[in-house]
Amino acid sequence: MASGRHRPSGTSLPVARLRWALSLFFGLDGFVFAGWVVRIPAIKEQIHASAGMLGLALLGVSVGSVTTMLLAGRLCRRYGNHQVTVVTAAMLSLSVALPPLTRSALQLGLVLLVFGVAYGGLNVAFNAAAVDLAEVIGRPILPSFHAAFSAGGLAGAGIGGVLAPHLAPLPHLLLLTGSGLLTTALAGRVLLRAPTPGTGGGAAAALRNSRATTGRTRLLITVYGLITLCTAYGEGALADWGSLHLAQDLGTGPGVAASGYAGFALTMTLSRMSGTRLLERLGNTPVLVTGAVVAAVGMLCGALSPQTWLVFTGYALTGLGLANVFPIAISSAGALGGAGGVATASALGYSGILLGPPSIGFLAEEFGLPAALTTIAGLAALAALLGCAVHRARRRGAGSDTLGTMPPLD
Repeated sequence: MASGRHRPSGTSLPVARLRWALSLFFGLDGFVFAGWVVRIPAIKEQIHASAGMLGLALLGVSVGSVTTMLLAGRLCRRYGNHQVTVVTAAMLSLSVALPPLTRSALQLGLVLLVFGVAYGGLNVAFNAAAVDLAEVIGRPILPSFHAAFSAGGLAGAGIGGVLAPHLAPLPHLLLLTGSGLLTTALAGRVLLRAPTPGTGGGAAAALRNSRATTGRTRLLITVYGLITLCTAYGEGALADWGSLHLAQDLGTGPGVAASGYAGFALTMTLSRMSGTRLLERLGNTPVLVTGAVVAAVGMLCGALSPQTWLVFTGYALTGLGLANVFPIAISSAGALGGAGGVATASALGYSGILLGPPSIGFLAEEFGLPAALTTIAGLAALAALLGCAVHRARRRGAGSDTLGTMPPLD
């Protein structure tokens, strides 16, 4: 989306408040999820679960999330993106306090299923709401929302790391519940009072719904979903295996190893903060393709370099490159198919997060961890190729009867 397509709005104050409220929900999502992840080791000890049983229990989050993402598009169309965002945020805040109450892996898996349902529904709903708001404003603002998610994750992990030695899991996660419900109450008032932009049966919504019914448009949405899968694979795999690579293969201490992933997360957050300006200046496809290529080069450096500082540099470049690819693909899918497009792309993206860590593990056993980590670079390169391909397809279809009402090409 180029800067020349700005549309001034006569309702700048409501739009600004709506953007602020949605940013809080994105930040809340990252904050609560990271706070839960920090307490997984303590919960494992509490329920006396083996590594295998814990892994099965953690699948509850995955199953709940993916299943709900596939249904959330329909819920958003029926009840509205804002309403679903508020309900699922409250549900996420409440359910994060349930794991410390469990006493077996089965009980943990069941409560994490509920947590996953809330997490998946919230991710689809607030991304769909953000896509609608971006359409009204006329600016590519989705990266700023994902920056809020990344910042929330950094805050949740940092605060959780400080509290974990001093608080048992239950009081810690109850603090997350309290802060989550307070945030939902404050930001939810704004969302529930504001009409949902781009919906409600207007001409834009009608055109978007008609686009989503065409086979070619569904194919394009699926390709954008595959791009999210490629990049989310890297995020999930590097989160779980990046520190281990530094400790195991380069012999660094635990503090240095943890700092490697922190550098990745920090550059991702900073890159997303500047994502809107980049997109306005350069357009979606150049930022997506260049970012994916930078991530591929960075991850090759991070996986194969024998020097610690080069690995750090590679991780930082990977975060810098991947940062805006995911929000660009989500926003493009949403522009084509509304909440249903967001749901499809989100479900595929989350599948990438699920596939990344175990795939790296299996490949590491066979070929070694450095070689396994190069698959992150390979999928980033594939995302760049898919970005070029979908851009060419949209250019070819822009003048046809089927795709003549598509959003402007970047």
